[in-house]
Amino acid sequence: MDNFQVCDCDLSNETLDRYLAADAIAVDTETMGLLPQRDRLCLVQLCDPDGYVSAIRIARGQRSAPNLKKLMEASEIAKVFHFARFDVATLRYHLGIQVAPLFCTKIASKLARTYTSQHGLKSLIAELEGVELDKRAQSSDWGNAANLSDKQLDYAANDVRYLLSARQTLIAMLQREERWELAQQCFECIPVHVSLDLLQYQGIFEH
Repeated sequence: MDNFQVCDCDLSNETLDRYLAADAIAVDTETMGLLPQRDRLCLVQLCDPDGYVSAIRIARGQRSAPNLKKLMEASEIAKVFHFARFDVATLRYHLGIQVAPLFCTKIASKLARTYTSQHGLKSLIAELEGVELDKRAQSSDWGNAANLSDKQLDYAANDVRYLLSARQTLIAMLQREERWELAQQCFECIPVHVSLDLLQYQGIFEH
């Protein structure tokens, strides 16, 4: 794949400098399951506005990635996720990263695309980007990071490759419908939800 690299454990200094020059970075993670306290982080994918993708293989037991942390905590760079709540929790729990500032395309989609109930990444990218994502590798074994298949790596790259363009379309829709300020307030709440999730609280806003 063009504009694609695989890294072990962390970004190189050169790649970090490249990403630090961007105003926004798309981010996704691949894990062994949906519970950060049980299921380990295996892969972190990044994409800049030029379409340059990095897939960082996270080693079993790894607890830090200094260059990734610097990028994820850079205050002038928006980190764009689809369902940020999960990825931000995973990065915090496994690598001690406090991601900010945030943009979540799933939240943005729910606020802007009220004409549909389809807010998954596949449906979102199909409508906004005209691209049909192949999600067949989604539920696969990411634990053997040293031997990921080409299909897995292609899937991982595509999960971040279209997020930045989708973000721009969603911002325009939110501004047009006068919901952009509300969306920003929602994004600012994500770290609080992550803290609650990691402490296994549920439904505290309910009656």
